Amino acid sequence: MKLLTFQARRFSWKGFSKTIEEADEGPVNDGVEDAVVVFLHAEAKDQDPEEHKRVFKHSLKHVKWLANKRDFRRVALHSFTHLGAENAEPEFARAFIAELTERLEATDYEVKSTPFGWFCEWELAVYGESLAKVWKEV
Repeated sequence: MKLLTFQARRFSWKGFSKTIEEADEGPVNDGVEDAVVVFLHAEAKDQDPEEHKRVFKHSLKHVKWLANKRDFRRVALHSFTHLGAENAEPEFARAFIAELTERLEATDYEVKSTPFGWFCEWELAVYGESLAKVWKEV
């Protein structure tokens, strides 16, 4: 799993075009303010059940850690397959995002996701500190 995370003043998206047949219904236009934005790339090796447990635990901890640095309670998740070469199956990536959403919401985070399987236009305003832009490979 590769994560590119941002502490964002605002992040908005607009669906542009479908990339896979199984894409979410869309396009969806939405956004968040004062949130951790997570661009995530699920890799083929993450699909192994034991690896999945490890990757999920560390990904969840990373998102919460970064959110807590600014007392953010909002998270935006975006599947971004351009962070690596060995892509997981689309259904695995979609299920990972759903599982991450469920766990974050269970601890009082507000979570939004860009439409899965779509290229999107974005507007991203990120805070200036170094910690506001964090790359994590799990």
